Amino acid sequence: MTRDMTGKAKSDDRAERLAQQLRANLRRRKAQARARADNDETAADPAAPERENDEDG
Repeated sequence: MTRDMTGKAKSDDRAERLAQQLRANLRRRKAQARARADNDETAADPAAPERENDEDG
């Protein structure tokens, strides 16, 4: 195993980077899922009907 100047193995650095990227990806996917769920709730919420343009023109 090759070591860098800090004495860590390169594969350890790679594993840390991959783990960090996986955590970031999971956070992003969870945020997207929450946004979709919020959007679905507001679209299906009968208390918040969609309003058309009711202005007299």
